[in-house]
Parts: sequence; C-alpha cells; structure tokens
Amino acid sequence: MAPPTKPKVSGGKSMKKAVPVPKIVSHDVKKKKLRKRKKESFATYIYRVLKQVHPDIGVSSKAMVVMNSFVCDIFERIATESSRLTQANKRSTITSREIQTAVRLVIPGELAKHAVSEGTKAVSNYTKNSENQFFVHGDENRVANICAKRWGRNE
Repeated sequence: MAPPTKPKVSGGKSMKKAVPVPKIVSHDVKKKKLRKRKKESFATYIYRVLKQVHPDIGVSSKAMVVMNSFVCDIFERIATESSRLTQANKRSTITSREIQTAVRLVIPGELAKHAVSEGTKAVSNYTKNSENQFFVHGDENRVANICAKRWGRNE
C-alpha cells in the first residue's frame, strides 16, 4: 500500500484541496416498498373438509404443507391432461367432460369413480344454484325488473 500523501505546499502554507465526496445512495431507498404477495394455498379448504369428515381432529402445519402440495400436484396433473385432451379433440374450451376424462386417466381405479361422482354432484349443484339465484320465494317480477334495468330495456 502506498504511504499517505501530504498536501501540496504552496507559498509555505499547506493547502488542502476540496475533493467532492460522491454520495452513496442505497438502492433500497430508491425503490418503493414492494408488497408481499400472499401465498395462495388450499389450506382453508382442506381444513374445512377435514372438519366435515372428522370434526374432532386437527392437522399440524407440516401435514397441511404436505396436503397442499398433494392437492397442487393433482390439480396440475388433471389440468395438463385435460389440456391435452382438448387439443387432441381440436377444441379450444376445456369442459367438464374433459376434466372428467382427465380424472379417470390420472386417478387410479375406485378412487377415480368416487372423484367423478363427487365432481358430477358438485357441477349439478352449481348449475342448479346459478340458475335459481334470483328466484327467491317466487319473485319473478323483481328478476324481470332487474334484468330490464341491467340491459336497458323499458318494460
């Protein structure tokens, strides 16, 4: 390492040269605070199903991580297989039929039969509830008025 240099002497007096010191600005200050994205998980739904089946049993956080990983894996396999089926049939929409076939291909044996029946039941409940969402206690006139206002029809 070089020895420290002495300031230059001019006219018998020592003169210190003013050197501008560059400001060091950390990159953290410049950036806006990034929002932490919530980790999406099936944990809530797994817990609800557990309580429906066995109300007196709990689940540890490690077991929940394993279950969440399992559900994500099965979901991805079914989605991939249904996508392949849709492309093979030269279609552009994944329907419940493709999902059902994918479940039969991905999940083995008796378990697939139960999964298909539960899925069919869920789809029928959904369609039943979505068709009748306005019809509460036979109030069809209110529905007609809401639809007329929504689509700009004066009836």
